[in-house]
Amino acid sequence: MPKEKAKFERIAFVASEMPEAIDAQKALVKRYGKIEPAKADAIVALGGDGLMLQTLHRFINDKIPTYGMNRGSVGFLMNDYSEDDLLERLAAAEISRIHPLSMIATDSAGKAHKSLAINEISLFRQRYQAAKLQIAIDGKVRLEELICDGILVATPAGSTAYNLSAHGPILPIKAPLLAVTPISPFRPRRWRGALVPNKVHITISVLEAEKRPVSAVADHFETRDVVKVEIEQARAIELFMMFDRNHGLEERVLAEQFRF
Repeated sequence: MPKEKAKFERIAFVASEMPEAIDAQKALVKRYGKIEPAKADAIVALGGDGLMLQTLHRFINDKIPTYGMNRGSVGFLMNDYSEDDLLERLAAAEISRIHPLSMIATDSAGKAHKSLAINEISLFRQRYQAAKLQIAIDGKVRLEELICDGILVATPAGSTAYNLSAHGPILPIKAPLLAVTPISPFRPRRWRGALVPNKVHITISVLEAEKRPVSAVADHFETRDVVKVEIEQARAIELFMMFDRNHGLEERVLAEQFRF
């Protein structure tokens, strides 16, 4: 487990396919050297939020702190880009520890597909007809039937992403909660979602699955024609995200709630 005051001297650089990110990687490698991620004290991800999520997924079991620098279009999870004083910025960085969500999606053939999500797990209708879903928490049915375009379960880290666009609540990064947010709900029309403890086991069952097919997505991993999706926090897995001092994930989530 990384320490708050640890020195980060062996740095691995990964970049998106954007020209700005590739150029930045070349400049940083020339200045700070090149090392394989498995041997690094820290990984510096160059790109946008998508690249940051891909990097966290790629090294999800390695417990290597990851520091993002924005060379993409969206940079909520990224720090400002600069080639200067990188070692000092890493040494002074705040570290946010987060747990991903685990998803077991069972398809119409009975096959179980396992995936992890750092931001959210989403279910979407696959065709023109709305999805019909049933929601159970720890084995107890809480919503018999939800007719909608879909539903998502978001972590605090992901609550400012798709969850916010779907009018879900922003969660403080240390809140022991998950956001369950419907996407374009039709019935019950007034249901706007729920906040649930992050220790619960969520089961979403697809009703009329053949007539109203549904897909499930954990971040960017998709499973088609699902009949049941089970979601819970993967408490055994810790991810370490690094942010410049006074610009940590907790501060960013708080500040986002006062933006218009």
